Amino acid sequence: MRLLVRGERAKLNDSSSSKQFEVAVEVQSGMEVDVTCFGLDGDKKLSDDRYMIFYNQLQSPAGEISMKAHSSGAGTYEIDLDKLHPSVKNLVFTAAIDGEGTMSLVSTGTLTVKADGQPILQYNFSGSDFQNEKAIIIGEVYLKDIWRIASVGKGFDGGLAALLRHFGGEVAEDESGQVQQPAPEIAPVQPHVQQTVPVQPAPAQQPANSKKVMLEKKMEQKAPKILDLSKKVKVSLEKAGLQDHSAKVALCLDISGSMTGLYRSGKIQEFAERILALGTRFDDDGSIDIFLFGQNAHHADELTIDNFDGFVKRLNQAYPLEGGTYYGKVMKEIRQHYFGSAGKRSSPEARNMPVYVMFVTDGATFDERETRNHIQNSSYEPIFWQFMAIGKSNRDASKKKGRRGFFKAMFQSDFTFLEELDNMDGRYLDNADFFSVEDPKAIAEEELYDLLMQEYPEWVKKARSGGLIR
Repeated sequence: MRLLVRGERAKLNDSSSSKQFEVAVEVQSGMEVDVTCFGLDGDKKLSDDRYMIFYNQLQSPAGEISMKAHSSGAGTYEIDLDKLHPSVKNLVFTAAIDGEGTMSLVSTGTLTVKADGQPILQYNFSGSDFQNEKAIIIGEVYLKDIWRIASVGKGFDGGLAALLRHFGGEVAEDESGQVQQPAPEIAPVQPHVQQTVPVQPAPAQQPANSKKVMLEKKMEQKAPKILDLSKKVKVSLEKAGLQDHSAKVALCLDISGSMTGLYRSGKIQEFAERILALGTRFDDDGSIDIFLFGQNAHHADELTIDNFDGFVKRLNQAYPLEGGTYYGKVMKEIRQHYFGSAGKRSSPEARNMPVYVMFVTDGATFDERETRNHIQNSSYEPIFWQFMAIGKSNRDASKKKGRRGFFKAMFQSDFTFLEELDNMDGRYLDNADFFSVEDPKAIAEEELYDLLMQEYPEWVKKARSGGLIR
C-alpha cells in the first residue's frame, strides 16, 4: 500500500488496473462529522446535485457512486469509474462538522482506497494540519487523461455552507439560520427495476483567458513564487510572439546515479519550479507532466502549483536513482502517453495542442539508435524536444558569444550525440533543440526562458503549416 502525503498526486493505474474502487473516509473526533462525496464537472462545479452523495442521498443516478456505510465521521463508498456519466470528472471527498468545534480538534483521519478488496492507497491526517476550519476537502479522484488521485487536506472556515458554495451549489437555510441538507431529487434505484434518468449537462466551459486569470489568482494565494517566475516567462513569450500560444508541458528528468548531487543540492527542485512556471503560461491547469529515465522509464506524478513544495524530494523517494541512461525508453513512454503510439510514422499526426518536452540529462545515452528513431518518427507528431545537458558542450549557454549566446568551445564536447540530434537529417520537421549548462542554478531565469524559445517559435509556425497543429 502506498502512503500519500498532503498535496501528493498519483495515477490510480500505478496501483491497480481495476476501475472499481472502494473509498473509505474516517475522522476520529468527539464531534458530529458528516462525510460527503461530491461528483463534479470539468470546472469542479456541482452541476447536478444528484451527485452529492451523503447520508441523505446514498447513491448517484445510475448507482456508479454508492455510499455503503455511514456514521458520524465515517463513510464508505463503492465507485465504478467506467459507469460514471461523461460530465463527471472529479470525485471530491469531504468532511464537515455539524455543530460546535473545529478540525483542529480531530485526533486522526484517513482516506483509504481499496481495489479488489485490498488497500492500495492511503492518506493520513490529524488536527495539527488545520486550525479554525469546520470543513475539509480530504482527497480527490479526478480524470486528467487517466484517473488520478490527490491528497488535498484543504479546509474551509464556513463548514458545509462554504463547501457547497465552493462547488457552486445552492445553500438553503431554515428559520434558525442553519444550513439545510439538500434533499435528493430522485429516489434511490430500486432492485430489479431499470430506470432511465436524464443527467443535466455540464455547464459551458469558461473562456481560456478567464481560466488563466483564475489560475493567476490561485498562484497569488498559494504559489507566489511560481507567479513571480511566470511573469518572467511572459516577457520571453511576448518577445517570441507566443503570448497567446497553448501547449502541454512535460519535464523529463534523468535519474541516473550521477545526478545524485544535483538532486541533493535542491537544484533540480528549483529547475522544476522554473518549468512549472512555463507550464502555467502555456496551459491553464497549473500542472506539468513528469517523466523520468535511467535504466528504465517512468511516467511519474504531475507537478502542480498545489504540490510543488518539496516535490522532487518525494519524487526521489518514490523513484530512487538508477544505473544506466536510456533516452529512447522514456521517449517511447512520452510518445505513447500523448499520441497512443511510439512506432514508425510517415505522415503528419495532428492535434489541437502541441507538447513541449523539457529533457534534462547529465550523461550520454546507451541507446543512440532508438533515440534517433524516436526523434525521426516523432517529427511527424506535434511534439518538440528541448534538450538541456548539464555539463560541457559546444552549446554551453553559460559562455556567451554571438546572437544565440553560445560559445564554440575548443574542447571535446561531453554531448556530441545531442548536438548531432539537433542537426539530424531525414526529419519531417526540425523538432529538437539543444544547449548545455554546467550548473542549472547559475543561469538566470530570464536567460533560461529566452533559451527555451530559441527554436520553438519557428517550429510552431512550421507545425501549423505542416498539418501537425490544428
